[in-house]
Amino acid sequence: MVRDLGKHAYDALRHNRNRSLLTMLGMAWGIATVVLLLAYGSGFERGLWSAFRSFGTNLVMVFPGRTSLQAGGTKPGSEVRLTVIDLDSIRAEVPLLKRLSPEVTKQNSAVAYGLRSGAYDVSGVYSNYAQMRRMEIAEGSFFTEVDNFTHTRVAVIGADIKKKLFSGQNAIGEGVRVDGIAYHVVGVLRHIIQNGDDNMNAHVYVPFSAMSDLKDIRYLNAIVMEYEGDHAKVVKALRDSMAFHHSFNPKDERAVFVFDVFADLLDLRVITTGIKILLGFIGLLTLGIGGVGLMNIMLVSVTQRTREIGVEKALGAHRWHILFQFLAEALVITFLGGLAGVVLAYLVSWSVGSLTLWSAFEENVSEGDIHLLIDSVTLIWSTGILAFVGIVSGMLPAIKAARMDPIEALRYE
Repeated sequence: MVRDLGKHAYDALRHNRNRSLLTMLGMAWGIATVVLLLAYGSGFERGLWSAFRSFGTNLVMVFPGRTSLQAGGTKPGSEVRLTVIDLDSIRAEVPLLKRLSPEVTKQNSAVAYGLRSGAYDVSGVYSNYAQMRRMEIAEGSFFTEVDNFTHTRVAVIGADIKKKLFSGQNAIGEGVRVDGIAYHVVGVLRHIIQNGDDNMNAHVYVPFSAMSDLKDIRYLNAIVMEYEGDHAKVVKALRDSMAFHHSFNPKDERAVFVFDVFADLLDLRVITTGIKILLGFIGLLTLGIGGVGLMNIMLVSVTQRTREIGVEKALGAHRWHILFQFLAEALVITFLGGLAGVVLAYLVSWSVGSLTLWSAFEENVSEGDIHLLIDSVTLIWSTGILAFVGIVSGMLPAIKAARMDPIEALRYE
């Protein structure tokens, strides 16, 4: 039965070859548009997320602030300062923590090598900071825990600093002067997309203990921690712990600023998902135009083959035979047009390569541009949209053919 339906569909398409090819072309253009729009949406999401790669996902940062609510004897406007003692409290009272590091930053420090110099931010951190911030080392390695215990003056520099001070020369093992104090370079960070004010490309990282040579490390600029599990529970436990030890109201969000990366990325995902849905809807409308053309051609085909339908019914064909016969023709046109459209989309994505996104603002950040990569998810969604349009477009003419009265069909001239 299926073979007969396929043969009827093939014979009908072959008999009206030009008309079928033009209809397939409309479907091919529509599905190519859908695939490319969905690929653009996915590429836009990947490009946008590349700027937040250094934050990971399960990351929480705590920054000092001032109270805005009264709690006990603490008046509004009291400054809350973070210290190393807070790390011990957080370790003991906040569940699900994997890594923890203090961060002390000195801004606009004079960093020099030979006759070249520049003003860059310098931060003192623990060795696990690199894992939490997803830092990728281009040369050398990050400093170790031993370096922190032994107060070793070593440094990891950003890609922009290496380019400015060393100008293509080897930096590993060389000595740089940070505010006049010598530090040996042990690693160079891979260039990443700058995200706001936190520019790792123009940043120097030294062991937390060695930071004491540059700045008083009694008070911290931030505490960075990585966790596993429910981010909301971690943030609540963190606020409760900090509020207890610093005597402020746990509901006072200005006392300490907690940057929950996961929560912020969820908001970003909502935005990118909305953009992808909008692009998919636009593609669906474009493909719908091809579907209207397919429906029109199939209605013309039903009209031209009225006597044929009457003969088939007179010979005992059931309604569902006629229904599936014309529906099969519509689906064959849809499938072949869709296949051609996917091939066209691949050719376009290959020829275009990438579209400018972050490259418009920075150099050497091609990974942050929009790459029209057609993945399996894009193909699955495109196939679903194509099947929906093909079935809807072919169903109306097929139902019209199936409901024809055989006597009236035989009389048709």
